[in-house]
Amino acid sequence: MAFPPAFLDELAARNPIEDVVGQYVSLTRRGSNLFGLCPFHSEKTPSFSVAPDKGIYYCFGCHKGGGPINFIMEVEGLDYPDAVRFLAKRAGMEVPEDREHSSVYRKQERLRALCKEAARFYRQELFAPGGQEARDYLIRRGVSSQTVSRFGLGYSPNAWSALLDTMEKMGYTKEELRDAGLALQSKKGGYYDRFRNRLMFPIIDVRGNVIGFGGRVMDDSTPKYLNSPETIIFNKRKNLFALNVAKKSTRGQLILTEGYMDAIALHQYGFDCAVASLGTALTQEHTQLLAKYTKAVVLTYDGDEAGQNATRRAIPMLEQAGLQVKILRMQGAKDPDEFLHKFGADKFQALLQKSENQAEYRLQTLKNRYDLQDDAQRVSFLKEAAELISTFTTPVEREVYGTRAAEAAGISQAAMEQEIKRAYRRRTAQAKKRQERADLDVAGQQQPREKGIRYANLKSAMAEEQLLAQVLKEPTLLPTVKLLPEQFSSPLLGRAFGLLRQCQLEGRPVSLPSLEGDFTPEEMNHLSSVVRRRDTLVSEQAMADCADVIRNEYERTVRTGDDALRAMQQKLRTKKGYGG
Repeated sequence: MAFPPAFLDELAARNPIEDVVGQYVSLTRRGSNLFGLCPFHSEKTPSFSVAPDKGIYYCFGCHKGGGPINFIMEVEGLDYPDAVRFLAKRAGMEVPEDREHSSVYRKQERLRALCKEAARFYRQELFAPGGQEARDYLIRRGVSSQTVSRFGLGYSPNAWSALLDTMEKMGYTKEELRDAGLALQSKKGGYYDRFRNRLMFPIIDVRGNVIGFGGRVMDDSTPKYLNSPETIIFNKRKNLFALNVAKKSTRGQLILTEGYMDAIALHQYGFDCAVASLGTALTQEHTQLLAKYTKAVVLTYDGDEAGQNATRRAIPMLEQAGLQVKILRMQGAKDPDEFLHKFGADKFQALLQKSENQAEYRLQTLKNRYDLQDDAQRVSFLKEAAELISTFTTPVEREVYGTRAAEAAGISQAAMEQEIKRAYRRRTAQAKKRQERADLDVAGQQQPREKGIRYANLKSAMAEEQLLAQVLKEPTLLPTVKLLPEQFSSPLLGRAFGLLRQCQLEGRPVSLPSLEGDFTPEEMNHLSSVVRRRDTLVSEQAMADCADVIRNEYERTVRTGDDALRAMQQKLRTKKGYGG
């Protein structure tokens, strides 16, 4: 995004990193830096640091880092231009938009406005004569008028262009309706409504914008549920239905359901912490989004085989995001919506309080797969149970669930304990071997953590990292470095060096935040890591030594390339009979 450099410098000056981060993280000073619990992953001991003098943050746990713009991109889930606008609004600054990117921003804003108008249209149609069937359906499902209003439910008429015609009269084009996922284009070039004769569920992001829709058909058409396609404002992997409401809950946990109606029913019965995925399996982006608003998640997927498979897949993903996971089992109903209507909120609350932790669930699921009256199956169960229990993190967990497995299979606790210890020793031995191999792989340890960023010449790259960190710590020494960006073995580090030199020539701050618009969040994570890891004393001699290594490695690479080229040319000459 080509925002004017002077504007970005002023933006950074008016948004000190410690003030921006301090609105999201409780920070404690340690020397010249500030520390707090990372907002991007779960932790008990603070590893998230803020360096006011450098204008950056960096987490030693998850390795995310950057300046204020990068922080807002990560914590608010915004792209670069919108993060700039966010900070500008915070500082009371007017954003100078360039033609290219302002048109993208305007298009996004226009599509959000269009979706909002579409939601109003669908809501009006729900209460029009044509919406009677949808209203009857909601009554049958026990959805109250307050819930209908709370979630903005609506109805798409059983007509080919009802929404199109209405939106066009409001000044929106057919192409805009297509781009918002509200209309389809036929092979002949005509346009028609995507959603027809469906109960409509507006999908609202955490900032309150209508970004898409889900629709349940009112007849026998297929598919039963239809969701908006991916658009420039809607990504189903990064949004959850009802999170805009559930994020305000004080229950201390979020309930994750499979469908819209389950989430809506839970809210209606007082469980205001329910959310649902948007017609897709749980993704890593979903778990990261959940982790921003809670420390605990209760899974309430259907009890059928598909639901159990989804639960098993979700558990490790949620735990990896640092979330405490519990699983709710229902009897007498296939999903939360049916259970609530059959048994009421009190019974569901009791069920919620008895929800199993992931260890109980996984052991019980394993037990259900075996006939424990059969000796061969009992042995297989115990071996697999021992492997499972050996993965539990504490001795107490291993003892508790080992006892349960022993009782279930009718063997002594001592025998089960022995089997778990053997499995645990095997697992720790394998982990130790892996760590030893990793420790021996010195070159591998020096490679960047970020996927897609790799060093072709480690010797040069280590000098490049050191030089870059020293330049950022003492920018006045930058003119003494007689190097060109193309002499760097790492294109990323060379580009950063060139841009920092350009900043100095233009009289701009020579700092990492000055580069945020030129690098991806992943690249900024790595550059921040370089600065934090190589925070050493700066001297002109040390910088000169780094420059010598970079220069020598570059010249060696050029010579090697020239030798290879000459060898290839000689081989061709010989092949064509031109002699030596």
